[in-house]
Formats: sequence, structure tokens, C-alpha cells
Amino acid sequence: MSLTVDEVRHIANLARLQLTPEEERRYAQQLSSILESAARLLEVDTAQIPPTATVLPLRAPLRPDTPRPCPTREKMLSNAPEAEAGMFRVPPVLE
Repeated sequence: MSLTVDEVRHIANLARLQLTPEEERRYAQQLSSILESAARLLEVDTAQIPPTATVLPLRAPLRPDTPRPCPTREKMLSNAPEAEAGMFRVPPVLE
């Protein structure tokens, strides 16, 4: 697919770009080349290839999950700016 200079000018206008005539010619060639490459990719038969999110092996870069004792309520509430009746007290979000 080959783009004309008028089409490049229209695209530049939509993108609010001001191009010189030299840039319009150069971008017409470059964008045409990109569109031709994309068109070649559409010709590849991918019917037998299952959809996938990634071609890389799945791995979890996290440390192993090991159970630990939970801190006491008093210790957790000692870090709170305000506590009431054994719970965190937060400002109301609704009036």
C-alpha cells in the first residue's frame, strides 16, 4: 500500500503536525514501507497457531511464600494514628 503526499498531509493535519514538503515526501515513503510490511504479516497463515499472551516461559520472580505468626492486635494498633474499640479509626468518607 502506497501513501500519497496528500494522505500524509492529511495525517499530519490530524496529528497537528506541520511538515515541510521534504518531510511529507520522506514520510510518505517511510509510512508506505511500514504499511507494506504489515500487509506481508497478514499473509502468514496462523490458523494452526493457538493464541497466546506471551512466548516467554511463565515464572514467578517472587520469594517462596512461607507462613509466619501474625502480629498481635495491640502491635498492629500501636502504629495507627487513632484506634477505637480494638479497631483502626479513620476519618469518615461520607457525610
